Amino acid sequence: MKKYSHLIYLIVGGLIVGFLGSYLVKLGNPKNMGVCVACFVRDISGALGLHRAALVQYIRPEVIGFLFGSFFISLFFREFKVRGGSSPLLRFILGFFVMIGALVFLGCPFRMILRLANGDLNALTGLFGFTFGIYLGVQALKTGFSLGKAPEQNLSNGFIMPTFMIILLIFLLTKPAFIFFSAEGPGSFTAPIAIALTAGLLVGAIGQRTRLCMAGGIRDVILIKDFYMLKGYIAVFVAALLTNLALGSFNLGFANQPIAHTDHLWNFLGMALVGLGSVLLGGCPLRQIILAGEGNIDSAITVFGMMAGAAFAHNFGLAASPQGVGVNGKVAVIIGFIFIGIIVLAHSKTIFVRRATDAKVGR
Repeated sequence: MKKYSHLIYLIVGGLIVGFLGSYLVKLGNPKNMGVCVACFVRDISGALGLHRAALVQYIRPEVIGFLFGSFFISLFFREFKVRGGSSPLLRFILGFFVMIGALVFLGCPFRMILRLANGDLNALTGLFGFTFGIYLGVQALKTGFSLGKAPEQNLSNGFIMPTFMIILLIFLLTKPAFIFFSAEGPGSFTAPIAIALTAGLLVGAIGQRTRLCMAGGIRDVILIKDFYMLKGYIAVFVAALLTNLALGSFNLGFANQPIAHTDHLWNFLGMALVGLGSVLLGGCPLRQIILAGEGNIDSAITVFGMMAGAAFAHNFGLAASPQGVGVNGKVAVIIGFIFIGIIVLAHSKTIFVRRATDAKVGR
């Protein structure tokens, strides 16, 4: 009975999140980008001057809302627990490469669903790649790969990300001269701050209560044949599709899709890198922000890794554009796969040696 009621919350929450993801476009956000964690974090990196791509610089209030929605609801239900110290540098680098993959595809898993719900068939290629990357990640988990357990930490550590978000909100409202805001391009398309912040709070609270995670849903299907978590994102897709149809924005096809490209191989590989990294991290980009709001320092470090990845992508020409993916972006994705492959193999070898040693001691 408890699981059934939670399923109702998951589906209703997914419907609300899907509606918001599409309706925020009507209110001013970029097309097919009512919610996109990768793109929004990229915009924040630009606003802080970490990259100087003038078209994508804005402090997105939705991201602030994601974290505080999770923060407040976890405090209310006494689920705020400060923990961390589990392979922090590796998490930072994995977050870095997850962002590289997302910016080669031009969207996070959430935007992938929103793009698909608005008829962008390029997102279907991305979904296949994302699923393949998750499959690779599951194989790594089966070898015993783990970033380790996160012990409890001092309470003050859990307030670092909320403090950072408060500072961002102050910058957004006061617009000091050292913060950058796009005058044109995707960064200039914004929903009203109060509405965007409220929507973010709702998404953050729903994400915390339902554990909504696209990577986790597909991982569970592959690993334990459990479709439970995936139903939440099916609800997201259905609500977004119906909203787009009602708004008259649905446009089926590959060509002429907003902020998208038709380079199918790199759509596939970019999202495969996102899927692989997300499984090893224990959650997709949105889930990382939700966890950071709950006091998870490791997820906060992952978010900062994503910010660094976004800055690096635009400073060195790794991010794709509607014209396609450049050589630098392709090389970066390949390096990401190689790096993660080395880490997984090294970890697997360590596990094998440890088990062999234990077996000898047992004899």
